[in-house]
Amino acid sequence: MRLTGFVRHSQAPAPSQKWRTVNTARKSVALLGVATLAFSVVSMQAGASASVDSPTFVVLADDAASVDSAIAAVEAAGGQVERVNRAIGLITASSTDTAFAAEVSAKADVAGVARDKPIGSVPDEATQQRDAVEQEGRDTSGAAADATARRGPRPGGIAAEPLAAYQWDMAMIGATPRGSYREQPGRKDVLVGIIDTGIDGSHPDIAPNFDSALSRNFTTDIELIDGLCADEPDQSCEDAADVDEDGHGTHVAGTIAAPINGIGMAGVAPKVTLVNLRAGQDSGYFFLAATVDALTYAGDNGVDVVNMSFYIDPWLYNCRSNPADSPAEQTEQATIIDATQRALDYARNHGVTLVAALGNENTDLGAALKSDGSSPDFPPGTEKDREVTNDCLDLPTEGNGVISVSSVGPSGKKSDFSNYGLEQNDVAAPGGFFRDFIGTPQNRVPENLILGPYPKSVAVANGEVDETTGESMSDFVIAECSASGIDSCAYYQLIQGTSMAAPHAAGVAALIVSEDGKRDRRRPGLTMDPAKVDKALRKSATDVACPAPVITYAAEGRGPEFDAPCVGTAKRNSIYGDGIVNALRAVH
Repeated sequence: MRLTGFVRHSQAPAPSQKWRTVNTARKSVALLGVATLAFSVVSMQAGASASVDSPTFVVLADDAASVDSAIAAVEAAGGQVERVNRAIGLITASSTDTAFAAEVSAKADVAGVARDKPIGSVPDEATQQRDAVEQEGRDTSGAAADATARRGPRPGGIAAEPLAAYQWDMAMIGATPRGSYREQPGRKDVLVGIIDTGIDGSHPDIAPNFDSALSRNFTTDIELIDGLCADEPDQSCEDAADVDEDGHGTHVAGTIAAPINGIGMAGVAPKVTLVNLRAGQDSGYFFLAATVDALTYAGDNGVDVVNMSFYIDPWLYNCRSNPADSPAEQTEQATIIDATQRALDYARNHGVTLVAALGNENTDLGAALKSDGSSPDFPPGTEKDREVTNDCLDLPTEGNGVISVSSVGPSGKKSDFSNYGLEQNDVAAPGGFFRDFIGTPQNRVPENLILGPYPKSVAVANGEVDETTGESMSDFVIAECSASGIDSCAYYQLIQGTSMAAPHAAGVAALIVSEDGKRDRRRPGLTMDPAKVDKALRKSATDVACPAPVITYAAEGRGPEFDAPCVGTAKRNSIYGDGIVNALRAVH
């Protein structure tokens, strides 16, 4: 899925949704960005980048010992090597030769080749529209409600944050002043990596827990899908590692670790450290190379937990031998499967607990046959209808060693949009309720959604705040202002999606490392075997039995296409996995 649950910035053609917020959201392969990697990713030509007319590819060597031979094969085919991730055996190269991919694929020591960077021009009217389920914050047609009324009553308890009344999600999992915050709020030396569209490191409810020195950006904006660089807030396609020009990654980061500081809200683990591992484009695409590099970097730099609320583009489901796909497409998908699993294994073997959103297609991922009408979603306009089997993988969430998270609403009912599956669904977490692409306004309300920090620049670009007074112009965007004027305000967005559910689980995983982790002998801070974190997360989750053989949404105005069969026991079933994560039980 791509990002699941938020709005995008207004300059790119409308692609199939990427995030894992509230609709179909996954991500694809991203270019290695401007950050210099200090681990095993080696830049072959520092500062070099292909021209906009030179497509790029990722080439996967057979293994780490075959990397040099694979590089030689790339160069013999006329390709220009741009970056090499030796730990995974992944080479990023550019070539204008239309036969490049086929020629390199046939070489010894090459496991596969996949596309990486799009080519083409920016449309005259490039407008990017968010996934329908993720558009909760877009309505600015009416006058905003009074800011104090929007805030709601301030709840009691120790150190309750001003917007805690909106955080039904934290109450559901026991992450409150009288719950896990009192027992274990997290430790600064526990690092959580956010593989997403970036983190706004300047947001006042992010900055106290943000590690700018360790953060990296593995992407470069692509004008074809991200909009003109000249129209960016910084007028550049190369963003710093403390920037989020979409908002999705900042929301995710806040759910995990917004601090208890008397401002806005608090996250699940309000004292752990956030590390930006940006692998997503502004438009919500996540490409293979950037995702692999982010995972490798996490493993090499002592990151304890990573959150992945996306899917790797351009394929929602990656199939090795689907008859609906050409041989070249089959090779590309096999390359994505193999390279992603190598990166997941590398990170996990280096102490990284892997958490991912299950997706927003309302699909049983364990079904023998599933429909996929969104792939390939890149370049835009190339998608086709195909049937896929259970052998096809939604990555990274269906990768080995990944904790996959489904979404529930305020009542505990499965979110209508959330994917599920007896084998695929590990745990559930709050993610919001009801995607509204066919008109159900009674459920598309702020109190059903998830609150998270929102970059001021994105709120302004989307016309959601008054640039003079700083007042919110949307009931889905909350302004916390110390005085009149936009410079005194911090902004928060209410959205939904499995993108929002996953960071609740990632936050609980960070609390488990904080509580039970041991001193890391290789690096400063704590560490804990990801298998033990996984076990503790599941064991502490609240078991929920199937409420009915089939969960329906008729009462909410949904048709039978939203029906979700629930199979399994109270201990483990297709809707809730091993239960709804619980922060207090995890540390108590």
